[in-house]
Amino acid sequence: MKNFLVKTLANAGALAVAVWLLDKITLTGGSTGKKVWTLILVALVFGLVNWLVKPVVKLLTFPLFILTLGLFTLIVNALMLLLTSWLANVLNLSFHVEGFWTAVLGGLIISIVSWALSMVLPDED
Repeated sequence: MKNFLVKTLANAGALAVAVWLLDKITLTGGSTGKKVWTLILVALVFGLVNWLVKPVVKLLTFPLFILTLGLFTLIVNALMLLLTSWLANVLNLSFHVEGFWTAVLGGLIISIVSWALSMVLPDED
């Protein structure tokens, strides 16, 4: 359970950094507390998408991973971020990613920041 919480907090922090750095990834809302809760909920959706959908997409596109020497991971991460944005819209969460290339850059930022945060935060169960 602790590992799940740590990963969710790392994802929320990484999403916050992406919102802060990129103008086309937006998080709207009233107060800071509401934005924090929205980020946590979006991090949960993002984690669920990465847990359920990403392995299937990776399996179906495995030849592209080999052909591009793993660079196709950037495209898959961007697609997962766009799917998260769409699901956030369906769930009335105020998180939006505008455009594919923004999602590629956002996915790269989120990957780097969540990796760095997972190195700092404890991860044992």
